[in-house]
Amino acid sequence: MTGALRRVAVIGGNRIPFCRSNTLYADLTNLDMMTGALNGLVEKYSLAGQHIDEVVGGAVVTHSKDWNLAREAEIGTKLSGSTPGTTMMQACGTKLQAAFGSVAKIATGEIDCAIACGSDTTSDPPIVFSKKFAHRLASLWQHKTAMGKLSVFKGLSPAELAPLPPSTAEPRTGLSMGQHCELMAKEWGITREEQDQLAVESHAKAAEAYRSGWMDRLVSPFAGVYRDNILREDTSMERLATLKPSFDKSGTGTLTAGNSTAMTDGAASVLLASEDWARERGLPVKAYLTLGETAANNFVAGEGLLMAPTIAVSKLLRRAGLALQDFDFYEIHEAFAAQVLATLKAWEDPRYCRETLGRDAPLGSIDRARMNVKGSSLALGHPFAATGARITANLAELLAEHGGRGLISICTAGGMGVAAIMESAR
Repeated sequence: MTGALRRVAVIGGNRIPFCRSNTLYADLTNLDMMTGALNGLVEKYSLAGQHIDEVVGGAVVTHSKDWNLAREAEIGTKLSGSTPGTTMMQACGTKLQAAFGSVAKIATGEIDCAIACGSDTTSDPPIVFSKKFAHRLASLWQHKTAMGKLSVFKGLSPAELAPLPPSTAEPRTGLSMGQHCELMAKEWGITREEQDQLAVESHAKAAEAYRSGWMDRLVSPFAGVYRDNILREDTSMERLATLKPSFDKSGTGTLTAGNSTAMTDGAASVLLASEDWARERGLPVKAYLTLGETAANNFVAGEGLLMAPTIAVSKLLRRAGLALQDFDFYEIHEAFAAQVLATLKAWEDPRYCRETLGRDAPLGSIDRARMNVKGSSLALGHPFAATGARITANLAELLAEHGGRGLISICTAGGMGVAAIMESAR
């Protein structure tokens, strides 16, 4: 490995429509959906029969049978069977983190092209039994006779058969992400009205993106579905005001089903490559993914579960020598409206920037007109591992059309944040 680092091109992306869980994709698996997103990418960029140096991605809600989801999905496409697949997971940052690894390999010349992808469904959760019953089942193989196998169930209690319901609670705190975000909303003084307003804006911008044909660049039909079914063009402040708090029902809660992302099924993918690889195949470069950063905080000690992106962005800006205002587009994942608003307030807060980010002055405010200009997760949905691919592909299209520079900020479970900078190829 010699010479200067190569620029890494974002050729473009493809996703299937995102759907509210237990609706249109209720009978589908992560493998079905990831394969669908990859097939759309293969068709869009004429990749049938071609070797891709690696497909990297994963899912957050998985079954044991999905031990190498990315490879199994790739096998189901028209890509060359010589294409390897690697499965990884970093909660909601899965796809962007997958891209970082591939970007580093492309930049150093280890590989020439890669696909980063993600899929998630909460309609098909793994059903887990009690540890005691699971141990009984696991010991069955040790017995060769029918009597021996029956002995495994001696003393079986009906209570052992009760499945353990899937949980979104943080293992270290026992609180769900929504409950943690309620704490953040209270700490930062985020009002219900502010949250609802952000949600209304997200739906309005996403609806316009569909009306204008923008989403046709990014979404391919799948399983008879043509558009995201969470999007509500008629959402209004009046409608959202009728919803009851979802996480804090004490009378002080502000997070509702309307200003929080819905449980979502879906998948997305992005094609990354060196400039030479793209040029040889006649593929236009939409943007360059230039820098990435991952950070974490001590949310167990009360630092705010979804505040780590503020740290990731601050570190990223230092490395790039840029100010927070030096961007034409901001893609801030809308896990909850309160999370986005708390992030924006934190960057403006002198004490937070000094004590948490180690800065002498606040990062400052951003031009909200440049943020999530085609809508984001509140309107489109959030299949955990797929959101990063959706955002990356969307930002690449914006930069290809308008030029400039874009910033990505994604919060994740476990008190982590992932951020990236993309530059226009114009």
